[in-house]
Amino acid sequence: MSNRDHWGSKAGFILAAAGSAVGLGNIWKFPYITGENGGGAFVIIYLLCIGLVGLPILIGEVVIGKSTQKSTVPAFRELSGEPASPWMSFGWIGVLAAFLLLSYYAVVAGWTMHYSFLAISGSFIGQTEEEVKSIFGQVASNPRINVGWQIAFMILTIGIVAIGVKKGIEIASKVLLPVLFIILVILLIRAATTDGFGKAASFVFGFNTKDLTSHGILEALGHSFFTLSIGMGTMIAYGSYLKRTSDVAGTSCIIAGLDTLIALVACMVLFPITFAYGFEPAAGPGLVFQNMPIALMDLPGGSFFATIFFILLFFAALTSAISLLEVAASYFIDEWGWNRVLAAVLTGVVITLFGIPSALSNSDALGGMFNQGVIEHTGRNWFDTVDFMVSNVLLPVGGLGVAIFLTWHVGEKARAAGFKEGSPFQRFYALWLFLLRWLVPVAVIFVFLNAVGVFPEPAPAEPPAVEAAESLELQNPATTD
Repeated sequence: MSNRDHWGSKAGFILAAAGSAVGLGNIWKFPYITGENGGGAFVIIYLLCIGLVGLPILIGEVVIGKSTQKSTVPAFRELSGEPASPWMSFGWIGVLAAFLLLSYYAVVAGWTMHYSFLAISGSFIGQTEEEVKSIFGQVASNPRINVGWQIAFMILTIGIVAIGVKKGIEIASKVLLPVLFIILVILLIRAATTDGFGKAASFVFGFNTKDLTSHGILEALGHSFFTLSIGMGTMIAYGSYLKRTSDVAGTSCIIAGLDTLIALVACMVLFPITFAYGFEPAAGPGLVFQNMPIALMDLPGGSFFATIFFILLFFAALTSAISLLEVAASYFIDEWGWNRVLAAVLTGVVITLFGIPSALSNSDALGGMFNQGVIEHTGRNWFDTVDFMVSNVLLPVGGLGVAIFLTWHVGEKARAAGFKEGSPFQRFYALWLFLLRWLVPVAVIFVFLNAVGVFPEPAPAEPPAVEAAESLELQNPATTD
């Protein structure tokens, strides 16, 4: 595939892949699950899990893409050496996971766009705490707002993917991720001036074990796996645009490092303000959409900081959404011979249409037509059902498939070449292979069993703070995270 598009530079791939990994899960989910599990010790366990579980799978997915120069489904066929290999089913799982995830992720991303609009227009000014908290429930249940912003977000995502790898995805990533980090640093500097900064640093980086349970350890393991955007084919697709002489191990470590750094910085943005204003660190999903607008608007220059905070969330959502659409689009480009514009537009439109029921899931007026049958069979609405399927079934199975396929089916020559070619870290090949072959499958199985409820979760000490978010059960909003 000599005419296959490639990244224009190593930095372009790193920023695009890091942008895929950096999503709402870093800035929304990681801070609140850190708060729920008491900080410190949970963070340490999470960092260990990133290095021992998440990173080996990330490297494995990039190896598959680089070695075959093909997207998710044909990549498994190419490495398996069979024209109709059953291993291709793991490629299909990745495409399906990316398709379903983007369908409801765009709804959550739409909330970040709406909140950015509210902040820019000054809608939070003069609002009481109760009025600000009620906004989220009003937004989540408004079909016009949800569908409108969902479509707007998908149009933007489709446009970037349709332009191409170099001119679209790479350029967008080179702009969005640095701007995202600059905004995060500005907010971090502002948070450092609050009275809660010292307490927040102690909470996040101190060895606090009081609220950490066995379920919390499994949650750290699960989030370390999902936050790197693995198990859904994105890193295979992005890896396929690498040149064969590219260093997989080194760039993967940088990607994982950037993803983790942004998650930790996000904690140090949210928790100082949380402590300074007397909010609970375990406030759950409402930490971002309810507590932060209240606290930010109370600061000098509150409208400015609230605006850039929600723009930050929007950028994080967009960089992840681009990679999700690329998984589906690249399949039709490679397998069906479609041009990029056709593949991006058609897959994007279908994903948008499929996501409309998620946008209506919390609407009394329209949600019932989609939810009634689903709730009767699963106990969850459409949004929650799709989220549960992706986060708790498809992603663990996809990640497990990558580990087993690479270590037990792919030949040593092809596997070693994919890891070692162009890499100064060849001496770590044996360690990577050991982790991927033995530790990763066991860890992923535990993640799966925990997610489907085999290990009971301790009863919460108090009810969740956000009634609207509780109704949607947004436990995995960014598996892309």
